[in-house]
Amino acid sequence: MSFAEYTDAIKAFVTLHREWAAPIVFVLAFGESLAFVSLILPFWGMLVVIGTIIGATDSLSFWGIMTAAAVGAALGDWLSYWLGYHYHEQIARMWPLNRYPNLLPQGHKFFTRWGAWAVVVGRFSGPLRASVPIVAGITQMPALRFQLANWSSAFLWAFVLLSPGSFGLKWWLDHMS
Repeated sequence: MSFAEYTDAIKAFVTLHREWAAPIVFVLAFGESLAFVSLILPFWGMLVVIGTIIGATDSLSFWGIMTAAAVGAALGDWLSYWLGYHYHEQIARMWPLNRYPNLLPQGHKFFTRWGAWAVVVGRFSGPLRASVPIVAGITQMPALRFQLANWSSAFLWAFVLLSPGSFGLKWWLDHMS
């Protein structure tokens, strides 16, 4: 089964079983934010599709789905941060970080320069989304500072990701009929 077929299957399932929308969105956002998983499986496309389903129907709560996405994303980043914080020496020797020995020193400079804003910027950048939290942990970014940036940017990210499909389609349907 191709990734497009998985996307279509999830879209069809959410359309038919709306009560599962929030748990599915939670899992997709968690995977999208987990260290290096989103580089292999870009779940953000499925999340955009679910935002469109919200706009096409009145049976899904935008705010409930958005909260599920934000919590999933924040917990995925939290786990990535924790892994980096506690296993920084081992992770630095693992693939793909072992192939890029300058990545960690550059990550440390990035966090030194931008602080908590590095987490916020990383949330909105596809390739950085899953790697910034683990590098934040590896570079020993203070936990409270990381979590404040993590949770606030997760809610903003979820809103930005789901809004165009949800509100844009709803507006278009209301004004074109």
